[in-house]
Amino acid sequence: MGLFTKTDMPTSAEGALPGRSEPLSIVSTHAVNGSSMLAPFPAGMERIVLGLGCFWGAERLFWQMSGVFTTAVGYAGGYTPNPTYEETCTGQTGHTEVVLVVFDPKRLALDDILRTFWEAHDPTQGMRQGNDVGSQYRSAIYTSSASQMEKAQESLAAFQAQLSAAGLGEITTEVRGDVPFYYAETYHQQYLHKNPNGYCGLKGTGVVCAI
Repeated sequence: MGLFTKTDMPTSAEGALPGRSEPLSIVSTHAVNGSSMLAPFPAGMERIVLGLGCFWGAERLFWQMSGVFTTAVGYAGGYTPNPTYEETCTGQTGHTEVVLVVFDPKRLALDDILRTFWEAHDPTQGMRQGNDVGSQYRSAIYTSSASQMEKAQESLAAFQAQLSAAGLGEITTEVRGDVPFYYAETYHQQYLHKNPNGYCGLKGTGVVCAI
């Protein structure tokens, strides 16, 4: 398989870790709002998957939004089925750390979710976020419908225009549709709520992680 650096990614399933056929077993109840993190979700709900660096602090940003039914952290964008955290951190799964956001579009506009996403991290950093270096920290939007894809692309263009006007860099955010989401281990779910003195914490509008 060769030697990998933190920012390397496999280019095919054959070059990635094999993973496993069965999903990781998790506690299905959201530790903050008591909703189910597992499908089926109530009728009318939509889902979008977002990667914006370390998923511990990122998840909290979205479960606090009015109109969000549930959130969960996991892995997406790569090749390895049902990966573990340790496997994802090697860079050999191709996945990035992500947050699943299930929301009621009648109560919360996707535009507002995307605005929170853009403003909560630096989407120009490529295979890193702040001091966290590696392909598992790359910025990503994984949509679940054609209308979501259109909104995501529009919001990226609008945010890029603002960055360019300010003399800042090019957005590296990966935008794709129909990407499988794999749940992370239970001890990662709603991490900041259950472990306020844990490895990651909110500081201003960002997340500070001690690895």
